[in-house]
Amino acid sequence: MTVEDHEKTDALETTPIPKDAVDVFDESKDNDIHYKTLTWPFVALLMIAEIVSNGTLSLPSALAVVGIVPAVILIVFLGVFALYTSKLLIDFKLNHPGVHSMGDAGYIMGGPILREILGGATVVFAIVATGSELLSGQQALSTLSDNGMCALHLLLIFSAFVLLIALPRTLEKLQYLGLVSAALITISGIVAMGAAGANPVPGRVIKATIPSDFYTAFVAITNPCFSYAGHFMFFILVSEMKHPEDGMKAAWCLQTFATSFYVLFSVIMYCYIGGTTESPVFFSLPPYWSKVCFGIAIGNFVIAGGLFSHTAAKLVFVRLFRGTRHMYKHTVVGWGVWVCLCFLAVVIAFVLASAIPIFSYLIGVAAALFASWFTYGVAGMFFIHDTHHSEDTSFRRKPIQTALAVFSILAGGFICVAGTYVFIKLIVDAYNDGTVGQPFTC
Repeated sequence: MTVEDHEKTDALETTPIPKDAVDVFDESKDNDIHYKTLTWPFVALLMIAEIVSNGTLSLPSALAVVGIVPAVILIVFLGVFALYTSKLLIDFKLNHPGVHSMGDAGYIMGGPILREILGGATVVFAIVATGSELLSGQQALSTLSDNGMCALHLLLIFSAFVLLIALPRTLEKLQYLGLVSAALITISGIVAMGAAGANPVPGRVIKATIPSDFYTAFVAITNPCFSYAGHFMFFILVSEMKHPEDGMKAAWCLQTFATSFYVLFSVIMYCYIGGTTESPVFFSLPPYWSKVCFGIAIGNFVIAGGLFSHTAAKLVFVRLFRGTRHMYKHTVVGWGVWVCLCFLAVVIAFVLASAIPIFSYLIGVAAALFASWFTYGVAGMFFIHDTHHSEDTSFRRKPIQTALAVFSILAGGFICVAGTYVFIKLIVDAYNDGTVGQPFTC
């Protein structure tokens, strides 16, 4: 599309994406804003920044419920499985360059209705993920200040920093923050492991396996399941790559690092702390070391929160302005809408995190409803769709890939249904026990 074409399509409208769409971003030389600027190493770092974040701190508690052996097997299996579904997502993106989001993919597979379902779910999940990072940042600030300020005020302060991270229009402006974020969460984990080793819990109990009922076990294994819940951003990240065909290199880097770090961190922390492991695990450390670890990790929380809110804003922005000059020119309308979208994403996340006492449980519900499909189930649908519409291949020629794709759909459905049931039951139990707090309180 030329610059003249952009000038002619200045209207605020949403145009259906043709199934043979060209690349989502026009990279004409005279554009003011260029999106396709990322290389695969920086995409890998951005992936690590948003996936290897606060969810990591809940993994040791899973070992305290089901034991070392089942938890480690599950973490490794889910990591390998997530790598496989990453390939399915990236292959779908390469087959359909016009895909920028789950909503775009939904349009190709099922038309406007599926586009709205998947597109809306992606925005909702990105905002809920932002709220999750806000809560982690508030916990970190409360720990560092010895609860010296109202938690609501700390949440507001942290939200302001998240908004600043989200504001750049392209991911190129955030790529070096991905490096910083990945380094910070890694260093905080190393320091935590060292602190736990230097201060082991006396009389701790460590078990290879722990018998448990389905409900208790599934509550524990949701932590490993949702620690890989970053696939909903893959289309957006790959869309801004100079060479999208290198997307799998980034995915390999992400899953290799994430799975290795998850196993090492969770096992070491559990071995030194035992069955009394809290979530987040930094609370299980001596106060001084808890502050040190939170002080290092808080940078990851704010950057991950910024990436999630940036994603929510980018999804809506591209939907509104795709094919118009506001995408590529420094227009008042373009920048005005962009800033408003970033602001709204953070504000909504702030309101959810502060106004809903059960928001921590709702994060689990959202992950069960959406991440189960974005990370596992929908990827299988992508493979089946493209194989079905391919002229030179068939399901019979790819029996193993077809079986794996069907398994991924069934796995996504199971995690969705079981996870939703478990977290709704947790909410009911919390109300029955009287442990639900009040909205907008310190």
